Amino acid sequence: MKSKVLFTRTITPEKVLEMYEALGKKVTGKIAFKLHSGEEGNQNFLGPDFWKPVINTIGGTVVECNTAYEGTRNTTERHVKTLKKHGWSVAFDVDLLDGEGPDMELAIPDGKVIQKNFVGKNLVNYDGMIVLSHFKGHPMGGYGGALKQLSIGVASAYGKAYIHGAGEVEKLWTADHDLFLESMADAAKSVHEYFHGNTVYINVMKNMSVDCDCCAKAEDPCMNDIGILISEDPIAIDQACIDLVYASDDPGKDHLIERIESRNGVHTIEAAAALGYGSRDYELIELD
Repeated sequence: MKSKVLFTRTITPEKVLEMYEALGKKVTGKIAFKLHSGEEGNQNFLGPDFWKPVINTIGGTVVECNTAYEGTRNTTERHVKTLKKHGWSVAFDVDLLDGEGPDMELAIPDGKVIQKNFVGKNLVNYDGMIVLSHFKGHPMGGYGGALKQLSIGVASAYGKAYIHGAGEVEKLWTADHDLFLESMADAAKSVHEYFHGNTVYINVMKNMSVDCDCCAKAEDPCMNDIGILISEDPIAIDQACIDLVYASDDPGKDHLIERIESRNGVHTIEAAAALGYGSRDYELIELD
């Protein structure tokens, strides 16, 4: 059976909440809202005001993890300051999942490249997760969406290096590229399955630069906004976003497609689908 992906071309904070309600899937218990806090200097990330209606209405905690590269979010002290400067900890309850060690280890017995994933230990405090992804390009992954949020996003600083290095942290920036992409697919599976279906994925196709929100100096968006998507399937929602980019008549799409294809970005989706925790086959249901 095809996975259901709801889609609207209207992009407003209120519409995000409407889409969640339209999906009809209620995430229960103590909810973690995983989002990207934005590197200081980045102009494209979606800030607290955009996510307020959905977070405040449903209720829960904004969660993030430290990075594995130099910047304003690579230590707990720096990340806490950035979370405050960007307004996250002012607007919401915020939990830096790996703010203090040790990491929590999730097993991936059928992982193609890695068989374990290191995440922020505070993940244990949550019953469900709503993944709020800003869909855009990415310097290494080709694109960033739900699968990246589940993998690199939820991984601790050490876990990020472990995924990037395809299981060898010392190869953080030198591992075989496709092995890195497959490691992301492995890691995403472990987090998706940790919550036993108590998850929802929201991708917002807005401010679509070829660069990620982790870039302090990112390119400006190269194509017009497309819309908001929501699904229970992290693989289907990312595939739908990729397909919408290709189907667009916006000439700026060529730049984004070049970034995705030059990094073999779709391979993360291929590898995730091969692991069986979602499907590339979906039904796109467009709403007003």
